[in-house]
Amino acid sequence: MSQNAVERTLGKLVTDDEFCARFFENPAAATWEAGLPLSALELDALSGLSRAAIARFSQSLDGRIRRLCPPRTPARAARRKQPLSSERCDAGAEDAT
Repeated sequence: MSQNAVERTLGKLVTDDEFCARFFENPAAATWEAGLPLSALELDALSGLSRAAIARFSQSLDGRIRRLCPPRTPARAARRKQPLSSERCDAGAEDAT
């Protein structure tokens, strides 16, 4: 287990909207692609976090330390098989907390 990887993952969840969105689509792939070596236990614990709570905390941060998702380009959207969007990680923040 790596406390450093857990802390980096939490940091990316609240400061990087694109990573956050990918994480809630597929936590294992998102963390692997980001080079965050989490154990199965750590990944399970982080996957159980409330997306709405992360979004609320993220929105409370100073915008100068956050990375917003740029609108997706058509090629990028096709690769991900999602419509063009400038959705933030907090999309669906109304979900259960």
